[in-house]
Amino acid sequence: MTETGANKQGWFAQEKNWRMLCHLSALADFVFPHGNIFGPLVVWLAKKDQMPFVDDQAKESLNFQISLTIYMIAAGLLCMVLVGIPILVGLVIFGIIEVARAVSLAEKGEKFRYPLTIRFLK
Repeated sequence: MTETGANKQGWFAQEKNWRMLCHLSALADFVFPHGNIFGPLVVWLAKKDQMPFVDDQAKESLNFQISLTIYMIAAGLLCMVLVGIPILVGLVIFGIIEVARAVSLAEKGEKFRYPLTIRFLK
């Protein structure tokens, strides 16, 4: 393999890692508060000008995590009347499943669109 081919292959591997990190970084919420928002935000700010695909997927992840946070706040308020508890549990499970789907498709190089997402960043 030529040196140029090796560099190109290394770039694609690096982009693949960043694509996956766009979505995986949302799981930082399990480590520190609001990590689900700060993780994708940091990835987006770091790579938005260098990798168009990463720019798109980081914005998508960030939009979903902001939307999910809003939904969880509403469900948290509904916990006062107990109806919010199953909604909150469902939202957590839904968020984890959707992040797993997004990571799987990002690894394959496919764009992913989260359902129920408010598009704050376009």
